[in-house]
Amino acid sequence: MDKTLPDLATAVAGIRDGMTVMIGGFGGSGAPIELIHALIDRFIATGHPTGLTLVNNNAGNGHVGLAALIEAGMVAKLICSFPRSADPVVFTERYLAGQIELELVPQGTLAERIRAGGAGIPAFFTPTSYGTDLAIGKPVEVFDGRPYVQERWLKADCALVKAHLGDRLGNLTYRMAARNFGPLMCMAAATTIVQVSRIVAPGGIDPEAVITPGIFVQGLVEVANPAQEEALNRANARYPEVAA
Repeated sequence: MDKTLPDLATAVAGIRDGMTVMIGGFGGSGAPIELIHALIDRFIATGHPTGLTLVNNNAGNGHVGLAALIEAGMVAKLICSFPRSADPVVFTERYLAGQIELELVPQGTLAERIRAGGAGIPAFFTPTSYGTDLAIGKPVEVFDGRPYVQERWLKADCALVKAHLGDRLGNLTYRMAARNFGPLMCMAAATTIVQVSRIVAPGGIDPEAVITPGIFVQGLVEVANPAQEEALNRANARYPEVAA
C-alpha cells in the first residue's frame, strides 16, 4: 500500500476538534515543524481544529512550531515534561491566564506511558513521583519494600512525527537524536502522519535499518529541507509571519 501523501495540507486534513495529538521531538530535535505549521494554516483557513490535547516533551519555544500552535489558540491541554525551557513565553502567558491546562509528567514516565499505550498495557508502576504532588490521587503499591505509583498508558488519536527516510510503505529511519519519541508515538497513535526528508521506493531501506515498521504509519509526506526550530528562533521568526 502506497502511503505517500501529496502535500502537507492533505497530511493534516484529518485532525479534528478535541483530538489528542502526539507531536514528536525533544526540543527542536525531531520536531515536525512543517506539519505543525500546516495544521496552523488549516486553522487559519477553516477555524479548525480547536480544543486539542497535545502530548510533547516540552511547551515550545519562541513563536514557531509547537509554541505557534499554542499561540494560535488551538490547544486546550498540554501533557509534557518540561513546560519551562529556553523561551516558553507563549505557554507561560497562556497558562498564567488560565487559558491552557497542564499535566506535568516526569520524562521517563512520559516515555513509558506512551510506550505502554502502543504496547496495549493499560497501567504500570514506577517509583518516580512517589511522595510528590504528581502522585496525588494515584494508586500506590509496595513491591519488595518500596512504594510504587501507578501510571496509566497514553494513547492518541493522531501523531505528527519527523523521520529521515521513509519508503512508500511507511517504513522509517531517523537521524541520530531526532529519533527520540518518534517510534513510541507512532505505535501509540490511531493515525500516524510522518514528514520525511526523502521518500524512497520499497526496498530502498535496508530492512535491518528500519526503526519504525510501516504498519504503524498511515501517511507520509516528503519535506526535503525541513526547518530547525532553534535556527528559526535565532532568526526571531514567527509563524504565521506578522506583517510589519
